[in-house]
Amino acid sequence: MTAVDRTQLEAAAFRRLLKHLNKERPDVQNIDLMILAGFCRNCLSDWYREAAEAAGQPISKDAAREAIYGMPFAQWKAHYQQEATSEQLAAFDAAQRKHSTR
Repeated sequence: MTAVDRTQLEAAAFRRLLKHLNKERPDVQNIDLMILAGFCRNCLSDWYREAAEAAGQPISKDAAREAIYGMPFAQWKAHYQQEATSEQLAAFDAAQRKHSTR
């Protein structure tokens, strides 16, 4: 497999992940992703922005979030983000403690 082939496959998998998170499962909250996986859509947008900067093509935080969410973040937040429950907040705190001790 060539480097170009690998990059194209990785890009396709990344686009599929975004489609899954934003079109098929917008009900999955970022806090739930953070609890279970240690990253969320905002993390993806930060990584996207960092990759753009490393490639010499800096973009704003808002532009990176729009690239990941598929719409302006404020719009996504208004449509899909729910207030975190006390159970989610407790699980998030426990996950943070567990992973910060490693």
